[in-house]
Amino acid sequence: MPIEILMPALSPTMEEGTLTKWLVKEGDTVNSGDLLAEIETDKATMEIEAVEEGVVASILVAEGTTAVKVNAPIAVLLEDGEDQSVMDGYMPGGSAPTQIPSSISKPTPPLTSAHTREDGVPDNSKRIKASPLAKRIAKESNLDLAQIIGSGPNGRIIKTDVENAGTQTQMAPLAATPTTVPVDTTSEVGMLRGGSAEYLEKLGIPLGSYDLEPLDGMRRIIVKRLTESARDIPHFPLNIDLEIDALLTMRKELNSQAPEGVKVSVNDMLIRACALALKQVPNANASYTPDGIAYHHNADIAVAVAIDGGLITPIVREAENKGLSIISVEMKDLAARARDRKLKPQEFQGGTFSISNLGMMGIKSFQSIINQPQGMILSVGAGSPRPVVKDGELAVATLMTVTLACDHRVVDGAIGAEWLKVFKRLIEQPITMML
Repeated sequence: MPIEILMPALSPTMEEGTLTKWLVKEGDTVNSGDLLAEIETDKATMEIEAVEEGVVASILVAEGTTAVKVNAPIAVLLEDGEDQSVMDGYMPGGSAPTQIPSSISKPTPPLTSAHTREDGVPDNSKRIKASPLAKRIAKESNLDLAQIIGSGPNGRIIKTDVENAGTQTQMAPLAATPTTVPVDTTSEVGMLRGGSAEYLEKLGIPLGSYDLEPLDGMRRIIVKRLTESARDIPHFPLNIDLEIDALLTMRKELNSQAPEGVKVSVNDMLIRACALALKQVPNANASYTPDGIAYHHNADIAVAVAIDGGLITPIVREAENKGLSIISVEMKDLAARARDRKLKPQEFQGGTFSISNLGMMGIKSFQSIINQPQGMILSVGAGSPRPVVKDGELAVATLMTVTLACDHRVVDGAIGAEWLKVFKRLIEQPITMML
């Protein structure tokens, strides 16, 4: 029996992905462990491996296809000893081959072109070799497979042959019955015709006054998850100003003595301070679940990194057990691979706490949306010289405003305030981070 290759779930929350590139072609022999394709999720691009041996009989999903559902068949392998004839009548999705009518059950040589009788009428007594996907598309498009020249192995008709039917003169519809084609509101043209254009026009924005860029997979997931988080989590903010002059002085001293290639950033120091504060206030290192509150053993700090088309949060695992130089090297590597969309799922999924730092962009203060199922997220603003009062005297200090957003189902105001108190001491007395 043919072996179906299914769209893999590369993460627990993955529902669909983009098949960006095939690394094999129809007719190739593959072994277990061979790379088959590149799959793009909302966060990363990953290669998938073959788990079975066989010959690639049919590629069901073309390169560049978006919104491919998890567990949908994307290709079919033939087992050792099977030939292409077992694909006749085969339907993807777990169905067995259908019974072939006796009028076309006799074996015929592979087709290299369309078969017609002398009078030009298609000869339906000849078996037509076509992939299941090509057959389905042809049926939906009312096209005669006998009029299509296949470009696949042994003249087999594949998806692209049918899609190009409109531009090939040798192809003709089976019938002239007019059909109504529904508007696909998920496509750019469809949205302009029946979706976004109508919506924007109601708001007084005329068609032609804007360029519409369809949502990619990453942006769709961001929209979905952040909408759910903002809607479903009862959250509240706590903000505080931190004096960071001692932190900046310590950072400068550390970098002057650091090994070559290591440069500790303020963000690295914030990661360690957050982790230590979570260990000192364990009630804050928690997540809500329908059955109870999960208190985490380690402080896994997720750090928001802006990438093309959205953001991702690579995670420094067990940050409470790592020194600043290790955090610096690890975070630099994670951020670089995040921007290249080369992170593994376990490197950006999970985490017990998040940091979002827009200070380097000059933002003084802001509040982030909680990254479920985490209980808190810290928003970090820019450090700048500001007037302060010390011992009754006016002075100038470098202050940084941070805002802690808390899931009230997990973290009460008192717990959030206690965590900020510990975090503030670690930042303003950075030598305590070394203990």
